[in-house]
Amino acid sequence: MNQTSLFSRNVIHQGDCISVMRRMPARSVDFILTDPPYLVRYQSRDGRRIINDDNGRWLGPAAREMFRVLKNDSLCVSFYGWTQTDRFIGAWRAAGFRIVGHIVFRKKYASASRFVCYTHESAYVLAKGRPALPENPPADVIDFPYTGNRLHPTQKPVAILKPLIEAFCPKGGLVLDPFCGSGSTLVAACEADCDYVGIELDRNYHRIAARRLAA
Repeated sequence: MNQTSLFSRNVIHQGDCISVMRRMPARSVDFILTDPPYLVRYQSRDGRRIINDDNGRWLGPAAREMFRVLKNDSLCVSFYGWTQTDRFIGAWRAAGFRIVGHIVFRKKYASASRFVCYTHESAYVLAKGRPALPENPPADVIDFPYTGNRLHPTQKPVAILKPLIEAFCPKGGLVLDPFCGSGSTLVAACEADCDYVGIELDRNYHRIAARRLAA
């Protein structure tokens, strides 16, 4: 990986996000939107798993690098696993983020059933410094259309990501997704007229994201 490609816009890096972000300039990203492993040892119905979903060693270092590369007075939206909420919040706060909002993505189906039926995903809105309030803030409950998880076992629909980018990233700004999976955030950034940098550890999903963006 050369220095020119590392700092270019509209690229997807294959590798460990902590290592990649450590080589990125500080305060170079306008908005972060990401869906990291939930730390729940998830396995989809067809047997697919997520790398590093079985440990939290990466959580603190990744949060610190996300904070460092994010511009001052800017926002990050991160999905998280609700059973590990305290670990995520602890890592974000230790890195310097403030929690300024919470979003629930309402599903029409249950992804699992235990004591209750799980029919939502969640994300926190995190601030670095004192960001300006958005002109058109998104709702804190957003309907979540089903993707079929065809490209990734936890694939997020572009339709729920694009409004967040439009609200929280300046037009033409740079969106970072350090856990980009099949590239849904990156597609949403393109549709919102923003640039992107994606990072994905799994070589298979990196190839899927690259093909998706090339198309």
